[in-house]
Amino acid sequence: MDTAQTSRPARPSLSRLTAASPWSRGRIAGETVLILVLAGIAGPMYAVESGSTAKGWAVALLVALLSLVRRSLPATVLAVSSALAGSILGTGPLLVYASWSAGSRVKRPWRAVGAYAAGLVLYVAGSLLGDGAEDALELSLLMAAALGAGPYLVLAVVPGLASRYRAQRRDLLEALRRHNTQLVRERAMVARQARLLERQRIAQDMHDSLGHQLALIAVHAGALEVDPELGDRQREGVGILREAARSAMRELREAVGILRDDTEDPAAPAPGPDPEAAGAPPARGA
Repeated sequence: MDTAQTSRPARPSLSRLTAASPWSRGRIAGETVLILVLAGIAGPMYAVESGSTAKGWAVALLVALLSLVRRSLPATVLAVSSALAGSILGTGPLLVYASWSAGSRVKRPWRAVGAYAAGLVLYVAGSLLGDGAEDALELSLLMAAALGAGPYLVLAVVPGLASRYRAQRRDLLEALRRHNTQLVRERAMVARQARLLERQRIAQDMHDSLGHQLALIAVHAGALEVDPELGDRQREGVGILREAARSAMRELREAVGILRDDTEDPAAPAPGPDPEAAGAPPARGA
């Protein structure tokens, strides 16, 4: 009973570990299939060549191990794969795979050149020390190195250069995308700042010119309204004019207030004189 209860939480823990993997399930499945294919090619071919099943299994396990650690140790895996490809039949696909991985993961150029140069030396040495050593002894060392450099160029250098070009192109496109995003953001900020400054200028102009003129109209209309020489009809018309000026100043105050709020500037100009105070007529007994 206790054993069953303690074993139940293991599944959620396993699922959390699986979910924490940086690779998707499809990527993990693809990598697994590729490793099995590489090991399945190298192991049986070497077992047939050497006549030993145990050696074939050993080569298959070595190929699988190198495929697993190629991301963390790209230069080392490239060197070992080069030596294997030069001496063991069926490990050429592993060299292509390791070279593709090293081309994009060895960042510094001088380290990449050193890794591929060391791989070339190990590949040629493996070819000379392998099963074709008797044929290689009949040739000069320079000729043997030249003959070994051709296959290595196809199996290692070309995939490495292609992978490096692909990685650099991807990094360049990503940098351009980030730069473009930053430029778009900065352009939007500049446009918004220009729009706010324009609104601030409009609010200032409305306050300085239109607000002042409306205030003068309201004041003069209020003074004219109490003129004793005006008749009732003229006084009523002047009152309508004063109320229109007060209404226009009220609307102006609202418009300037909206512009001031949009600019988010606490130092925005005041909307002008109070229309109630500006348009209020003096007392008749004054």
